Amino acid sequence: MNQPISRFEIPNLRSLPPDIQEMMRAVQEKSGFVPNIFLALAHRPAEFRAFFAYHDALMEKDEGLSKAEREMIVVATSGLNRCQYCVVAHGAILRIRAKDPLIADKVAINWRKAGLSERHYAMLYYAELVATDADNITQDDYEDMIDAGFTPDEIWDIGAISAFFGMSNRLVNMADIPPNDEFFLLGRVPRQG
Repeated sequence: MNQPISRFEIPNLRSLPPDIQEMMRAVQEKSGFVPNIFLALAHRPAEFRAFFAYHDALMEKDEGLSKAEREMIVVATSGLNRCQYCVVAHGAILRIRAKDPLIADKVAINWRKAGLSERHYAMLYYAELVATDADNITQDDYEDMIDAGFTPDEIWDIGAISAFFGMSNRLVNMADIPPNDEFFLLGRVPRQG
């Protein structure tokens, strides 16, 4: 039995505004499929546009944090929030960007035992603070990040990515959006013999 894409109605794709149809075509051409989050959010075009504009502003930058580090934050935050869709989808992207077929599972389950660098440990510690205890973040926490070698813009990005995906995780869980099957195999090494 196939799980529905969302608890909420999925619109007829031909009825969507042209810019949203084009975004879906572009992602399908790049990845070979349309991620379920695109389909699920499409029933509210203004929110779709806002969501993906902020997503891209955070995740597609070329300065500051690497794209693999950005995905690592998403996977760690999503693991804390028990968001299967985001762990699976962004875990696939992390495996590809980090060129490491094992990293996503380690980070999602327990990043503290993932054998990460001191930089990545500090980054995910701060991301976890934002995800679970933001009201208690202090100037000392900020200074610890500066001492760990992060710039103020990178610290902002760590916090913004964790906060954005906290919202995304809750939205996906509320709507019961499953990960596409295609994500499970991306970036994995095929078994030999």
